[in-house]
Amino acid sequence: MQTALYHELVDWYPLLDARENHADEVPIYDALLAAAVEGPFDTLLELGAGAGNNGYYFRQKRTCTLTDLSTSMLELSRAQNPECEHVAGDMRQLRLGRQFDAVFVHDAIVYMCTPEDLRRAADTAFVHTRPGGAALFAPDIVRETFREFHEDDACDHTDGRSMRYIAWVTDPDPSDSTYRVDYAFLLRDQQGIRAVHESHVEGLFSQATWIRILEEAGFQVSLGERPLDGVEQDHPYTPHVFVCRRPH
Repeated sequence: MQTALYHELVDWYPLLDARENHADEVPIYDALLAAAVEGPFDTLLELGAGAGNNGYYFRQKRTCTLTDLSTSMLELSRAQNPECEHVAGDMRQLRLGRQFDAVFVHDAIVYMCTPEDLRRAADTAFVHTRPGGAALFAPDIVRETFREFHEDDACDHTDGRSMRYIAWVTDPDPSDSTYRVDYAFLLRDQQGIRAVHESHVEGLFSQATWIRILEEAGFQVSLGERPLDGVEQDHPYTPHVFVCRRPH
């Protein structure tokens, strides 16, 4: 999906999603993977790594390869994770020809909008996970927890830029496998204030569909507790992530 947020507005992305927002959750994901991996856990591949906020914390303990479809987002990641390998690629098609102790897929997985897209991403994770290794998928929302909502926030940068935004999350067609997020941004810098609106279409699948597709890819699947500290109680985040072990 070609969106302004991950391309021409990429310099504003750190205001929307600060690295510090990931400081508490990444150690929990790391611990879930460590418990699932048989043998050493030295290498990690992240699919849809974005600006590298998760990678920044994973790399404190692991050797990380960070991938994303957006080369602009990878430039943000390179700036804060210079020691990590970076590869541009689509998680539905990427083939690096090697395997890792663990594969991590955070909220970029929401852009898999059909069961076939999700299946292809699961296959990518599987072929890059060594036997005895593990993968973890952390979608924002599953069908069972979905409800329409909105959120807003204010973000100010030390360089003088400011962002105000609101996001509306709706499901225009409950019969399909997607929902919609409409973002409205007010961006202020030295040139003044401008408004930007864009829509993101994201995938919505039941927990049973997730488990079926991951098992069909070859994984043994269990549920892990998603870290939700600091998330408002009325936010429809799923309370679970999918912890997937590749058997020998």
